[in-house]
Amino acid sequence: MKTATKQARTTTVFAASVGALILALAAFGLSKNANAAGFENISPPQNTSVTDKVEVLEYLWLGCPHCYSLEPSMEAWEKTKPDYVHFVREAPPLNRSWENHSRGFYAAQLMGKENEFVFAMFEAIHEKKQPMQDKKKIAALAATLGLDEQKFLAAMDSFAVNGKLKRSVEMAIKSGISSVPSVIVNGKYRLSSSISGGHEGIIDSINERAAFEKEAMKLP
Repeated sequence: MKTATKQARTTTVFAASVGALILALAAFGLSKNANAAGFENISPPQNTSVTDKVEVLEYLWLGCPHCYSLEPSMEAWEKTKPDYVHFVREAPPLNRSWENHSRGFYAAQLMGKENEFVFAMFEAIHEKKQPMQDKKKIAALAATLGLDEQKFLAAMDSFAVNGKLKRSVEMAIKSGISSVPSVIVNGKYRLSSSISGGHEGIIDSINERAAFEKEAMKLP
C-alpha cells in the first residue's frame, strides 16, 4: 500500500508539473522571430550538471520531426566539439502523449544506452513510421540494443525514472523553452531554430556562446 501511495503521489506531482509547464508556455509565447544575436538570455541563469566545463543541453522529444531533422547536425557537432564542452540531453514530456517516449529515454539513460536508444527510436518513428507509444514495443526495441526487456520495462516505471521526468519538466519550465528542439548553453543562453535562424544557426550559436563561456570561466 505504501508503494502504491508513493506512486500515486509521484503521478500527481508530475501531472501538476506538466500543467504548470503548459501555463508557462502559454505566457511565454510559442511564436518567435529569429534573434539577431542567435540566442536569448535566461534569467536567472540555471544550474548546470558540471562546473569545470561549458554545458550544452539539448531538450528533445523522440517523436518530434524537427528534433529528428536537427539530429544529423547535432551528431556531427558532437563528434568535433571541444574538450571543454560537456553535452547532455533531456527529454521532458511536455505533452502527455510524449510520456512513454520520455520514460524509454530515461530508462535507456539509466542502463547506459542513451545514444543507441535515441538513434533507434528516431529510426523507428521517423523512418519506419512506427509511433512507438506502447511500452512493450519500446522495451522490445531496447532489447535489440542488448538490454534486458523485462528490466527495461521495470525501469520505465521506476522511482528513478519518475524522478527524472519530474526534474526534466521543472528544468524546462525554468529554462523558459517554448518548443523542441531547444538548446541551452551553460544555463545562460536559450537557442532554437526560431531564435537562432535554423539548424545551422543553432550550431553556430552553440559554438559562439560556448567559446564565450570558456573565456568567461577561464577554462584551459
